[in-house]
Amino acid sequence: MYPEIMVIPMREELTRAGIQEARTAEEVDAALAQPGTTMVVVNSICGCAAGKMRPGVRMALGHSTLPDRSISVFAGQDREATEKARSYFEGHPPTSPAIAILRDGKLVYLMQRYVIESATAPQIAGELARAFDELCTKTTA
Repeated sequence: MYPEIMVIPMREELTRAGIQEARTAEEVDAALAQPGTTMVVVNSICGCAAGKMRPGVRMALGHSTLPDRSISVFAGQDREATEKARSYFEGHPPTSPAIAILRDGKLVYLMQRYVIESATAPQIAGELARAFDELCTKTTA
């Protein structure tokens, strides 16, 4: 674990964008128990999180269609929360950074590190916007 003072700016980059931080397993469960769509951002101290993932997520949050809520967990810092979030990503190896979308607590989309590493921030934002349009659009009766 890094000293907390070092990761504050990395946490704040997402919380300033409106993403709620989940620092305990209980906070993750509470967010994912709510109906609708939740984006889960697995934050990281690595360079691809700083230069690609966090900027891409922030850009995507300007899109017209968004998940009902967005939370983040910080890999390597908030281990319990991160392990709990990853437990919802059944069948996928743990990677960080990562971006998931869950609907009613079930995984419907996962962008893992290998995708993030090979993309630019605008490409990540575009892919998330596409996923938001496909997975987060409200249906009317």
